[in-house]
Amino acid sequence: MKRLTLIACTAALAFPAACSKLEDVGKAPSFKPIEGTNEYYAMTSPGGLPESIDRRNPSDRSSLWAAGRNSLLGDRRAERRGDIMTVVIEIDDKAEISNSTARSRSGSTSMAVPQMMGIPQIVDRILPDGSTMANAADADSTSSHNGDGSVRRNEKMTLRVAATVTEVLQNGVLRIEGSQEVRVNFEMRELIVTGYVRPQDISRQNEITYDKIASARISYGGRGQITDMQQPRYGQQIADIILPF
Repeated sequence: MKRLTLIACTAALAFPAACSKLEDVGKAPSFKPIEGTNEYYAMTSPGGLPESIDRRNPSDRSSLWAAGRNSLLGDRRAERRGDIMTVVIEIDDKAEISNSTARSRSGSTSMAVPQMMGIPQIVDRILPDGSTMANAADADSTSSHNGDGSVRRNEKMTLRVAATVTEVLQNGVLRIEGSQEVRVNFEMRELIVTGYVRPQDISRQNEITYDKIASARISYGGRGQITDMQQPRYGQQIADIILPF
């Protein structure tokens, strides 16, 4: 009965996933809809600081100097909900760790009772031939352990993606979210960036590097035919979880 239950649970998990994959046969991966995302709501309902120029005052319109964002020398860095900035991702990390441990131990224990109120001689009469209490216990032990471990990692990534300010916190910190999808033939490449930035860290070119983003979450992956071939089948993934060996 337990075996039938296991088979039924496995089929219930595998068949819906398989049916969803069958719908994509012969089709390229579809783009995720933009409507309904935080970026969409931030850009369609912006709310931020008022313009520095009072549009109701005609004298401001005739001034040669304007301090607004749209002026020649105006500050066009993102600062309000709905503004867009460029996130520059240039990761070139290398890490190498090597550990080596060694341990050894040896011990010897021996106990002899040749004379103890005549007890060994009395016990020897009861013991089988060849046995004696003269050497009550004699033990030797030796143990050794050697261990080596090493980790080598090399990661390099150079990307640029536009991110939207989705929220301005009370302390002025900006929450940003950015996503990008590129489809080449039947393979979709996805890039997702989220985190928090300070307005003063944004450059005059309205760019910010990834190392100045707090709580940065950077995801670069894909979906499509090539990605499916690189992943183990659902049955194999379930077997890896269930089987204890």
